Amino acid sequence: MESRIHNINVVAKTDMPTPEEVKQALPLDAATEKSVVGSRRVLQDILDGRDARLFAVVGPCSIHDIDAARDYAGRLKLLADEVADTIVILMRVYFEKPRTTVGWKGLINDPDMDDSFNVEKGIGQARELLLHLSRLGLPTATEALDPIMPQYLGDLVTWTAIGARTTESQTHREMASGLSTPVGFKNGTDGSLDVAINALKSAVQPHHFMGINQQGRTAVFQTRGNPYGHVVLRGGGGRPNYDSVSIALCEQELDKAGLPQRIVVDCSHANSNKDHNLQPLVARDCVEQVVNGNRSILGLMLESNINAGSQKLGDDISKLEYGVSVTDACIDWEATETTLRRAREHLLPAIQGRKIA
Repeated sequence: MESRIHNINVVAKTDMPTPEEVKQALPLDAATEKSVVGSRRVLQDILDGRDARLFAVVGPCSIHDIDAARDYAGRLKLLADEVADTIVILMRVYFEKPRTTVGWKGLINDPDMDDSFNVEKGIGQARELLLHLSRLGLPTATEALDPIMPQYLGDLVTWTAIGARTTESQTHREMASGLSTPVGFKNGTDGSLDVAINALKSAVQPHHFMGINQQGRTAVFQTRGNPYGHVVLRGGGGRPNYDSVSIALCEQELDKAGLPQRIVVDCSHANSNKDHNLQPLVARDCVEQVVNGNRSILGLMLESNINAGSQKLGDDISKLEYGVSVTDACIDWEATETTLRRAREHLLPAIQGRKIA
């Protein structure tokens, strides 16, 4: 008999394996754990000023094709080794996509891209890819959207973003306070810094909140606060915010809030006027600021894929073009190589001359 008071708008539910069960099926071995812990420590050193290099989060806007992602990762690993003396590269592996209204919600939610929402399959594919990347020695970066998902995947992630639409969410600020990775909070979609600054002030503090444990049981978590939060500038309100004046204003706001001057610039979104071809120009401007003495810009983000642009997701996914984004448009592999090699060449003297804290 249907209840007249409980779950009246729910038509079905599917039980999921627990985080513990998923990790038993796809375990983290000792060597991979060492790789993840080591890459997190490198980022902490960059954020603390003990490592003079920059870091760059580079990769597709979203992962939809595992084979293409592995192909891209192989290329990125070679490039990462090439520029490692100046830039620490992390692969962008975004499995969840926030939606203003409706649309494809990402690999975890809909791995078959047909509205079948086989979430168990999606989690398995995401974890398998993260394991592959970690075994390659390629650190990973992702966006934390569903607050339950870090229990399934968080042990394989080096850097976490909180998106512009969720930076204002108290749930995500509390979650960030307990994450084991450095966390970048994006400024608001209107370009304002207030939400990111407030998020940083919140996430560095201890919190109590509800979630699930490794056995899938509801639990109350107590956190100590995350000391490695930072701002990610992505522009907004129809204007960019990566220029030297905007960076200086952000530094002032961080100082005023008693927060470290740690800034990452997202070269996409409003900073490139949503034109993927402008991302290299944004990166070049930020590199120039570092070369000229800026100490607050610590990282960059590039939306990059094997082939340039984006494509619509139709009814027949077999017709999708290989290595082309199905969400935001990306620069192609050639532009990615050129951008990062030029950045490395330009940065090298400045990085070598920087004093370490």
